[in-house]
Amino acid sequence: MDILFVIDRLELKYFEFNNLVTNFWLIRELLRNRNNVYITTIDFLTLISGRAFAHCFKTFEVNENILYEKSEEFRQIDDFKLVMFRPDPPVDIDYINATYVFDFVDRDRTLILNDPCSIRNFNEKLHTLKFLNLMPENIVTSSKSDIIEFLNQHEEIVLKPLNGCFGSGVMTLKKNDKNTAVIINTMTKNQKQLIMVQKYLPKAKFGDKRVMFLGDEVLDVCVQKLPSNDDFKFNEHCDSNIVKAELTQEEKENFVPVAKELNKLGLPMVGLDVIDGKIIEINVTSPCYFIKEVNNHFQCNLEKKITEFILSKLYTNTKI
Repeated sequence: MDILFVIDRLELKYFEFNNLVTNFWLIRELLRNRNNVYITTIDFLTLISGRAFAHCFKTFEVNENILYEKSEEFRQIDDFKLVMFRPDPPVDIDYINATYVFDFVDRDRTLILNDPCSIRNFNEKLHTLKFLNLMPENIVTSSKSDIIEFLNQHEEIVLKPLNGCFGSGVMTLKKNDKNTAVIINTMTKNQKQLIMVQKYLPKAKFGDKRVMFLGDEVLDVCVQKLPSNDDFKFNEHCDSNIVKAELTQEEKENFVPVAKELNKLGLPMVGLDVIDGKIIEINVTSPCYFIKEVNNHFQCNLEKKITEFILSKLYTNTKI
């Protein structure tokens, strides 16, 4: 069948030989299952008289690496049986507009994972509040006085922009820091932009755990993302910063209802960032499954399990 991956602009630039990204492994596995796999980015999406099209590039495998034809094809998106919608944040106006394009795709002909409409309706930081009992204490605000009150209460806090990724713009702040006003004003754009503010979790110094969902299932395999030497958070994707982790029975029991709820919302492929059993972020846009690292640590082929799940969604979808 013909399958389309909507990937990130930066990923297209460094697409070939990049086995650090999830799409590399999924595309290669789908190619090995004799599918025709194409890639595009949100820049190459088009609407003509209410029909959705994409300028796209056909992929192929050479010596276990994935390459793509440099000559583009212009295809109607309805002609693809499956679309994997996986551009990275920030979820800015260009991203939002790209999700609108898929409102014009015939869902009786094409399955889209994750559903762009569902992604559009789900903020990866703000909507963690749907699972408040599994989160650190938090507020969402642009008010300096609210943030200072929260800081005084908890002594140390984490401030996050709502639409970033890879830890971009995330800062910590301790009580009585001389830069408190400057940091708050910078983060909130002088009290004009909402941000997420969370109580700092001391175990953050050990990094955060990536817990991964496929539909209603919480995967048993997971990794710990370690902070970089010059940062309090994970911000460098390399082997030394991603180590094997274990999912506790309590975590699995707590996160199964989360997986089921997100799956109902049209978000079957999700990655949680977890510290000390608490969800700090829910990744729904282009969740990384850390396939290279999981395969090495657990001696498995995670890409096979994921592609089997994707194809099962396709074959069991009553609209297909």
